[in-house]
Amino acid sequence: MSAGAAPPKVGVHLPFSERQMQGATPRWGDIVGIARRAEEVGFDSVWLADHLLFRFAGIEPRGGWECLSLLAALAASTRRVELGTLVVCTSFRNPALLAKMADTIEEISGGRLILGLGAGYHEPEYRAFGFPFDHRVSRFEEALQIIHPLLKTGRADFQGQFYAARECELRPRGPRPDGPPIMIGTKGQRMLRLTARYADLWNGWVAFDKSRPSEAPPLRETVDAACREVGRDPATLGRTMTVLVDFLGTPDLPARLIRPDSAPEPIAGSPAEIATALRAFAAEGIAHIQVVVQPNTLEGIERFAPVLEELRRGVT
Repeated sequence: MSAGAAPPKVGVHLPFSERQMQGATPRWGDIVGIARRAEEVGFDSVWLADHLLFRFAGIEPRGGWECLSLLAALAASTRRVELGTLVVCTSFRNPALLAKMADTIEEISGGRLILGLGAGYHEPEYRAFGFPFDHRVSRFEEALQIIHPLLKTGRADFQGQFYAARECELRPRGPRPDGPPIMIGTKGQRMLRLTARYADLWNGWVAFDKSRPSEAPPLRETVDAACREVGRDPATLGRTMTVLVDFLGTPDLPARLIRPDSAPEPIAGSPAEIATALRAFAAEGIAHIQVVVQPNTLEGIERFAPVLEELRRGVT
């Protein structure tokens, strides 16, 4: 990276579920401690997933803390880092209420929220908590037609098959007149069209697959195509990706990541080698990278700190 060139933003995915901290369950003190230390060492953002219960064959069921409650607490407990959801499942909450909750977190944080949204995928948690699993993308599309205008304009008037918000007003407005940026995480064609129509940012999650810069170009091309299909300039949609960085050579990564059906290929090596890989993602147009770190503990934050130093070395 040449002197004066901007490195990508780098965020860290915080632990939130049982046994995610090298076999230990993160409590609030652990989560806020990791977030504050991430802020101190120079991370640009911290991120939380939105899952209620994991039930996969071959591993013991695991539950997680509620995402937006944790995010509100982190908004009050940090000062600088952006706070993101990776991603909020719109099926778990009424969309108008979700917009209200997001606007409240935006206010608490002083304008640091990135609202990542998705349609969800894990049927067992839907069934356990009583949420319908059918027509997930159609429900997501209707939710967006409520969330987007509420956050961008403060008003929505919508009647759909699954959701309604008639003459709804968000008031009061938060620190950013146009609300927090909306990010959608997806690779599916229908969801990509919705991303192109409604989102400020796109996220590609490759942490369960190959965390390689070579994964970015084909994904970028599909995002660009979706933008062109809806008449949007692809350059106006920001790009983010989530990768896996493993400092330990973890032998049971699929179980650690709570995805036993995955075959992750993480980034590894020295701080300089990891920084080089992140620069390569940036060269492919990825402006914000979220990392899932192994170990997902304070030790992982400390081990990543030299990567941030290498990444920004020589940048003025």
